[in-house]
Amino acid sequence: MPRRHTAVSIEADAFHINGQPTYAGREWNGHKIEGLLMNSRMVQAVFDDLNPETRNRWDYPDGSWNADRNTDAFIAAMPVWREHGLIGIAFNLQGGSPEAYSSSQPWHNSTFRADGSLRPDYMARLTRVLDRADELGMVVILGLFYFGQDERLTDEAAVIAATDNACNWLCENGYTNVIIEIANEVNVPKYEHEILCPPRVHELIERVQQRTEGKLLAGTSMAGNSIPPGNIIAASDFLLLHGNGVGAKCTERGKGNPDRIREMVDTCRANSAYRGQPILFNEDDHFDFDDADNNMIGAVSRYAGWGLFDWRWPDEDFDHGYQSMPCNWQISSPRKKGFFDLLKEIMGG
Repeated sequence: MPRRHTAVSIEADAFHINGQPTYAGREWNGHKIEGLLMNSRMVQAVFDDLNPETRNRWDYPDGSWNADRNTDAFIAAMPVWREHGLIGIAFNLQGGSPEAYSSSQPWHNSTFRADGSLRPDYMARLTRVLDRADELGMVVILGLFYFGQDERLTDEAAVIAATDNACNWLCENGYTNVIIEIANEVNVPKYEHEILCPPRVHELIERVQQRTEGKLLAGTSMAGNSIPPGNIIAASDFLLLHGNGVGAKCTERGKGNPDRIREMVDTCRANSAYRGQPILFNEDDHFDFDDADNNMIGAVSRYAGWGLFDWRWPDEDFDHGYQSMPCNWQISSPRKKGFFDLLKEIMGG
């Protein structure tokens, strides 16, 4: 087993890496930064499309779609992100919509076969990303399931098998820089399996914690502007919130609502099930980074991490967006630059 360089842990409401709080000693504008997990939704790190009828949708401007090319470019950009102060990257073994917001998902992007077993080509790409993150001192918020693709698994038994197989693989390979997001936005009413919905998803959170003997920290995310219910708060090692819908609608290029971001964090902490866990946003599609107050600053002001969700608008080119496929993973647009410039200012690079 390779020697690992990055171990993530939680002490009270703070994230630690190798026994030291993230951004150790850092404050910004009177706000404590030490212990936060600032992140970005880079959800398509190992993306592919197994549906031959939709695969050509993701062709590059200069050639056909290629999953290894995508992962190569992702890995090449990671040191640049890290230099700007990004510690957390969030991606999912079933990806996210490569069109950002989709009414249907005919493409087939899943690390899991129908029975929950692991596809070797996906796992090879995952290995490369996790190894590089480990070398760079970065934490991966690894999502397992995504609505629109969870139906690729036959039944609940397959979902449980997929959870076990992914977590067993992580432990067997000694990864200590990964935290688990069971599923993206579990309260979106598109999940096909009840165990991935709010009343029962805590069963999978607890399963990961117990079967890995606490080696893997686990939680799950809620849709934009939603507060997790008590069963999720009680079970989770950390709370994942989304800022989509907190401000202008996703179909408008407007400002966020940082006061609502602050209110969401306060509401979680006031819940009787809250145990003092870290809180972070790992998805928010508001981009007013030049303003004196915005969703990112709102989260930081309440001692919560924050993560960008950047997608390509219909009138934008290849250089825009971090979710739409194909992707230029570099800091290649004004919106990306706005995020990373503010991140670097807050985190100190």
